[in-house]
Amino acid sequence: MEIIEQAVAEEPEALEAVIRHFSGYIRYLSYRDGRYNADIQERLESKLMAAVLTFRFDLNV
Repeated sequence: MEIIEQAVAEEPEALEAVIRHFSGYIRYLSYRDGRYNADIQERLESKLMAAVLTFRFDLNV
């Protein structure tokens, strides 16, 4: 949980740790028709960073 809190606070090392954690899955999703697509990987990483930066801890679920 601490890494997520730091990433939400926009600490670069924590954001990088989150990206590294999901890098294998992002790479897997970056393949289309059996070919690797770097544009897809970049978009997925950007979407992940945006989601982390907008994450809210104060919502009760």
